[in-house]
Amino acid sequence: MQNPAFCLLLKQPHPMQQLTCNVTFKVDVEGLKTQVEERKLREIAEKRRDEAFDADRVQCDKIAQMLEEEERQRKKQLHQAVLDFREREQQPSMRREWDIHDPEAARKGHPARVSDDDPRCGPSSMQRFAGEDLNANARQKLLKEQNKRILEEQRSEREKDLADRKYADSLEDKKRIELDLRALELARLEEECRKAKAMAIADFNRAQAAEVAEQQRLAQQREQDNNYAEIYNHLTGDLLTENPDIAKSLVGPHHVITDRWKGMTSAEVEAVRKAQEEQCKEKQRLREEEQQREAEWDRQRELAGRAAMEMEQQEQNFRQQLRKSLDAYNQDLADAQKSNLQYMEKEVYSNVPTAQYHLQFNTSSR
Repeated sequence: MQNPAFCLLLKQPHPMQQLTCNVTFKVDVEGLKTQVEERKLREIAEKRRDEAFDADRVQCDKIAQMLEEEERQRKKQLHQAVLDFREREQQPSMRREWDIHDPEAARKGHPARVSDDDPRCGPSSMQRFAGEDLNANARQKLLKEQNKRILEEQRSEREKDLADRKYADSLEDKKRIELDLRALELARLEEECRKAKAMAIADFNRAQAAEVAEQQRLAQQREQDNNYAEIYNHLTGDLLTENPDIAKSLVGPHHVITDRWKGMTSAEVEAVRKAQEEQCKEKQRLREEEQQREAEWDRQRELAGRAAMEMEQQEQNFRQQLRKSLDAYNQDLADAQKSNLQYMEKEVYSNVPTAQYHLQFNTSSR
């Protein structure tokens, strides 16, 4: 089937002919639409074919990668099997020429000679030479042992010095701790003394406060008694009771107003006598109470003074004992240090090396 568009192009005249004649052309629209549809279908088919090719190519690549991985694993396993076989069946020591290539052959073999009396060493053996030192190994070994012994002695001396220093430090620490403990004990005793003094002062203050309170109470009682007496005097006064004592004169108790005095009755006399006796008893009682209070205060002051003196004596005795113990402890430390120094000078450092001792080393090739 011929393409309509191609046929249309064939039917077109030459351009020179168009100049001379008028030709009418007719376009096949349906044919063009058909061509467009066919081209689209062809493009879609080509795209699907390319996608199918791409999918096949990806699948082939994956298969190729899997085959390459399998080949690599197979080669790796084969190489490992070869290495295992060589490690297991082809050791250098299993070879026939191992005796020639053995690096330990010199160590395993016998020496050329053992001593100067070795029967293998004949006149032409070339194994004995003048000036050889066959005891070099033994001498080196002896020298190493000597150096090792010297180093051990030096190490033991350093350890001993370190132990001595540690012992001295421990003694110093113990001394410091003991002094701190004694200082704490002294501070505690001083605190107890202060507390005892404070308690004594507090007791004295309480007693003094109690005395002041008692005096205030007695003063209030006296004032109250005076008030009661004043009230009683007003109630029993001459104005209210019309007391016959108004006949007494102002000049003195032995003077009376004659126009008013009717004489003293026996009840008045007895009342006066009783009042006098009560006043005497009250005065005596007050005097005894005052004496008792003074005695109690004297006793309290004496007890406080004794307590303070005893506490001061105890503190002084404790300080004396502390000073004696510290002196004895310091004397013991001094004796120990002196004996240690004497021991170090007489026993440890008795053989002090001289300069000649150090000059004897490294003086020869041996």
